[in-house]
Amino acid sequence: MLPDSRRAHDDDLISFIAASPSPYHAVAESALRLEAAGFCKLFESDDWADATGGCYVVRDAALVAWYAHPDTPPEAPLALIEARTDSPNLRIHPAPDTAAAGWRRIAVTPYADCSPEPWYDRDLGVSGRLLLRDGTTRLACLDEPLLRLAGPPAGPAGHGTAADPGRARRLAPLWGLGGADPGALLARVAEQSGTDSYEVLGWDLMLHDVQEPGFLGGRSEFLVSARLDNLLALHAGLAALTAAAHHVSGGRAGRTAGPVPVLVAADDAGRGGGATTSGSGVFAARTLRRAAEARGAGSSHWYRSLATGYRVHTGLTPAVHPDLPDRHDPGHRPLPNGGPVITLDGRDPHGTGGRGLAAFAAACERAGVPWQTYVPEETGPCARGRTATPGNGAGPAGGIGLTSIAAGVAALSAHTPRELCGAGDAWLLARTLTAFATAADGA
Repeated sequence: MLPDSRRAHDDDLISFIAASPSPYHAVAESALRLEAAGFCKLFESDDWADATGGCYVVRDAALVAWYAHPDTPPEAPLALIEARTDSPNLRIHPAPDTAAAGWRRIAVTPYADCSPEPWYDRDLGVSGRLLLRDGTTRLACLDEPLLRLAGPPAGPAGHGTAADPGRARRLAPLWGLGGADPGALLARVAEQSGTDSYEVLGWDLMLHDVQEPGFLGGRSEFLVSARLDNLLALHAGLAALTAAAHHVSGGRAGRTAGPVPVLVAADDAGRGGGATTSGSGVFAARTLRRAAEARGAGSSHWYRSLATGYRVHTGLTPAVHPDLPDRHDPGHRPLPNGGPVITLDGRDPHGTGGRGLAAFAAACERAGVPWQTYVPEETGPCARGRTATPGNGAGPAGGIGLTSIAAGVAALSAHTPRELCGAGDAWLLARTLTAFATAADGA
């Protein structure tokens, strides 16, 4: 059994995941938690007369939040935690309603590094957002068994049929019998959201597995859930930021040491970094620069803060597979419940170097947390899994210029509807990120 503090963290993580079936829900839930912790929402269109205390800004499915004590010097370094709000899944087409052989179907496209096979024969719901005529948006969620992506029919002797290379291009989950019924799905989603489909001019809708998160193993040593990549990291980042804010706000007056803790969360899994529909890369950089200027920072202060700051990009890291141990470097085989995993990858300019390794290892030591290392292989499943590896690609804050650290949690089945990690690792990551966000503050 897990200690009470770890189990409480996992239970809260499960609640967070359940409330976040889409990236838009994840941002909304994050905002609720920040508001409860005393953070104030700022709007990009407003003049920021003051950006001290706890503040956050939202654009679509991206969020930037920070805490700056009023006495924080303008050149204070940034301790930036980076996560994602989105997860690989199946996205619904703009004209989704279709039919085949007497079945009603919904056309979808794999998003990010999503392989369709793990989604076969699962009960799927619909979630996302609706954009209305009056310019507002409305969250939508049908968290019920509504659709199913039927697996290939069995061939002779019960074996599956040969792979169809064109199948992924015409994915269409089932949701009833009969011919195509244009507008039926949108009408169903709009009704559930309390509006009329006529009012809907656009939407961002996707599928999610309705199976609830839970624990696995003879001693419940594993956590299994959808969207662990990357809601586990986002949840840990929120916990670290709010803990750092509480720590800093309760500190002595006139404090002059310590970083500005920052959380950047963006929907960039399917776009290789900062080039998203919400412009999360530019959004993050501009927001943080504006926040610094509102605290009195000039260009010299800003560049000094970047020179001494760090950025931790977090997510899932491939654990050594029990059937394929040779796919991992013999000296770097991370396991669940072994603590955060630092990814060292000389091929990735945004991966962890020696300076970042030392900084994150120091944070682990301050938190009393064990840590592991991982070196991606050039070929094989683990190399393909590098898209689930923290540090792969620029990320929404990659262009700011901070020293980068890639750290995450060892997991199996990344980018599937049912991912697995150690039941204690989410708590260990949150503890480490809290120590990272409060480094060198003289406490």
